[in-house]
Amino acid sequence: MELAFSKWVFTFVLFFSLFFYGAHSVDGLHGNSKVRAVNLGGWLVIEGWIKPSLFDGISNGDMLDGTDVQIKSVTLQKYVSAENGGGMNITVDRDSPSSWETFKLWRVSASQFQFRTSQGQFLTCNGLGCSVSATAGSPSTSETFDVERNNDRVHIKTTTGAYLQATLGGQLTADFPGKPGWDLNAATFQMMIVSNNLHGDYQLANGYGRKEAKRILKKHRNTFITIEDFNFLNRHGINSVRIPVGWWIAYDPDPPAPYIGGTLEALDNAFSWAQSYNIRCIIDLHAAPGSQNGMEHSSSRDGSTNWPASDYISQTMHVIDFLASRYAKHPALLGIELLNEPSAATVPLDTLVSYYKQGYQIVRKYSASAYVIVCQRIGNADPLELYQANIGSHNLVVDLHYYNLFDTFFVNMSSADNIQFIYKSRQAQLQTLNNANGPLIFIGEWVNEWNVTSGSQTDYQDFGKAQLEVYNAASFGWAYWTLKNDRKHWDFEWNIRNNYLQLGKSANKQNFMILILLGLAYTLSYLNQVL
Repeated sequence: MELAFSKWVFTFVLFFSLFFYGAHSVDGLHGNSKVRAVNLGGWLVIEGWIKPSLFDGISNGDMLDGTDVQIKSVTLQKYVSAENGGGMNITVDRDSPSSWETFKLWRVSASQFQFRTSQGQFLTCNGLGCSVSATAGSPSTSETFDVERNNDRVHIKTTTGAYLQATLGGQLTADFPGKPGWDLNAATFQMMIVSNNLHGDYQLANGYGRKEAKRILKKHRNTFITIEDFNFLNRHGINSVRIPVGWWIAYDPDPPAPYIGGTLEALDNAFSWAQSYNIRCIIDLHAAPGSQNGMEHSSSRDGSTNWPASDYISQTMHVIDFLASRYAKHPALLGIELLNEPSAATVPLDTLVSYYKQGYQIVRKYSASAYVIVCQRIGNADPLELYQANIGSHNLVVDLHYYNLFDTFFVNMSSADNIQFIYKSRQAQLQTLNNANGPLIFIGEWVNEWNVTSGSQTDYQDFGKAQLEVYNAASFGWAYWTLKNDRKHWDFEWNIRNNYLQLGKSANKQNFMILILLGLAYTLSYLNQVL
């Protein structure tokens, strides 16, 4: 009777602890724990918003690759337009600008540019007296123009030396006589910078030019993340790092222009530092060839998403093969993430799943145990779509990114509303996914920041506590975005040093409660036997 009772007590308490705090532990981590990680964002893949000063020395730095501009004749007071988004002659006849009157810059040098229309054609002019058209599918000399600036006024000149002018008939032709001044004349235009939002590796390297970009990036890679950061992470209970890399790492030390070599050496260093401090590494392919989401962190040149093309996908699989073959046997490797944040709007699900299946097999060719991580599409996509895809059978992880940002839904939320959203909506979704009998769940990016403009330190502490308590339930674990950031609430180190994110209290709660419950079970069992 006593033995049966003690077994029942032990079983009940053990079940209680596993039900509420999660039974899964991640292979390769010490202490039967889950992933508690920090992203090393802005290091080997540049994101200008993380460290804006990296771009301070670029001449004409407001005219980087992907900048949107609109051009207006000062004499006609009409906008330059590519009717239907391109495919015909350019006109200067629009009273107000829209997408047809907006052009993306491709930077050739600090003063030479190519202009791309909304439908992807380039402005072209074949010599003196030509009419400018938007009919070129790819740029070369005839699509390259010199831009002379005087505040917001510009002169645009072909490489043969002819200045463009707006004719009285509303055409754009390369036949202005002589060199124009800055007065009201047909060759003078007003140029408006509509957006200058892309500040990634492409913009940095192409903006500075190879020699200066190499100097800037070498210094950044050697100082932004160091072995002391791994010491800091280890001291604060972080057991893993998620390291974003770009596709050009597979071609180091001489990647295709304009990319600058050196990221492979830095990644090797990270693995060595991680091993020294008993930290595991997740390699995250953050930037795929062609760009999987059109953003700066995927190194898009102009906001386009071209990755779904078959040539780019094949090139991506080569990158995964390179990374898996190089690091599969390294004791610090925990997993490889096949792709970060593919766009639901531009990456079809069947294309993505096919790539994920092939990528899984590539990793398995080199490692039977490394975790293969597949990222959920960003935008309008259901996380369950990857659960139903049958991507792989062993150590497969789905990565979700949880931000109370980037959506109008969160704009007017109070601090209390944000916290309740974590406890209700996020927690419910995690429970559903954890119970789906599919891949493990990884909250691969989250941050202690929101749209609340008047949050106190206590508000931030409560928000961070809520996220830690809920995300601790993810079957694989979580990773904070990011270790260092000029925006302090995104900066993990700043949050810890200033007590805005109380990691120790929340992060250890799960293990502490399990130990208490197991201790209670053994105590009750013992007392039942001796009494």
